[in-house]
Amino acid sequence: MSESNKKIIQESDDLTYGDIVWGQFKKNNLAMFALYGLSILIFIAVFCPLLASDRPFIWVENGQTSYPWFSSLFDRNYYENSVDIFFNLAMVLVIPLSIIWTVVSRVLKTKHSEKRAYRKVLYRFNMGLFAAFIVLFLGISMQKYEEPYKQYYEEYTQSQEDNTKDISAVFTPIPYGYRKTGFKSLEGISGDHWLGVDQSTRDVAVRMLYGTRIALSIGIIAVSIYVSIGVVIGSTAGFFGGWTDILIVRFIEIFMSIPSLFVILALLAFVEKPSIFHIMAVIGCLRWTGVARLTRGEFLRLRNLDFVSSAIALGYPTRRIIFQHVLPNALGPVLVNATFGVAAAILTESTLSFLGLGDVSVPSWGQTLNEGYSTGAWHLILAPGFAIFFTVSLLNLVGEGFRDALDPKMRK
Repeated sequence: MSESNKKIIQESDDLTYGDIVWGQFKKNNLAMFALYGLSILIFIAVFCPLLASDRPFIWVENGQTSYPWFSSLFDRNYYENSVDIFFNLAMVLVIPLSIIWTVVSRVLKTKHSEKRAYRKVLYRFNMGLFAAFIVLFLGISMQKYEEPYKQYYEEYTQSQEDNTKDISAVFTPIPYGYRKTGFKSLEGISGDHWLGVDQSTRDVAVRMLYGTRIALSIGIIAVSIYVSIGVVIGSTAGFFGGWTDILIVRFIEIFMSIPSLFVILALLAFVEKPSIFHIMAVIGCLRWTGVARLTRGEFLRLRNLDFVSSAIALGYPTRRIIFQHVLPNALGPVLVNATFGVAAAILTESTLSFLGLGDVSVPSWGQTLNEGYSTGAWHLILAPGFAIFFTVSLLNLVGEGFRDALDPKMRK
């Protein structure tokens, strides 16, 4: 047997379950297109301050140079929402963290010849890197650093008109922030306003860009909450069975009978100033029943297999058997459900914002759609409507791609 054939056989024997699923997913051209589209949306969410901001990169006034754009990234007076701080931190650290990850992964690959051992160590490194990022984010969020408010773009345009000050500046392609007002109300699409102006005299294009952050964060965080709840409850019911399973299933059925949208509307009505985090928490605490049922069904299927019986016979703790042995083999349908859940969470937040129950301090797509509905301005209807439709469609296509990749009958 040739060395090339031996290498191919060795690599095929070292394939993980994730490698097999990813290989099947890549054969679905439509799902890959949707995944590329989601990557573009994530890129826009992270780097939108490079596209739209009323703080200049470079500000030279009377010979003194400053860099307001860089100092504003973690200024709570300018970015008052923690979602923006999170994405700004990701934007600042994405290049250095990518370099560190590339170097470490190459070093680990040289030390570990087997792919499974290499990925196990790399997974721990990734978790440590993510934990460090979260700690840094929490530390920055607690800071109350606030710069004096200054209207840079107005001062710059005024200086260009009357030459009273010696000012030069370098702005982003769209020199407006998403809270910037003062434009002509309901102005249509123009060279200065790529998607027009809303009824509150704010630039729509800027709000659409920053609204990508809100949509993605709502979907990911809310789904993370209810997936965690559903996995814990469903795995407990499926693994122990008996009366534990019966009681939990009855509880799930009672919870499923409650219309979640009306519960969300009722809960938010009691909150004086609903924030984006209230919406995340409410969605996350009400949508866990589907994940719990899926996890329970997978545990019922897996708990009597030989590898579980062997783990019990070896005396492993119950917690280890559930979360280290059974759960990794039961996560396939849960991940597919989570992908669809992100799309559902985005639709729910857009619905709440459309009804006027969202966070008015964030640039939600639903708010813009609501203004379009109340005014009849077509650019306020098409822009957020297409953004919601496009994002939800991409997520659904990715979910269908993973569902087909996880199904052995669909493998080619």
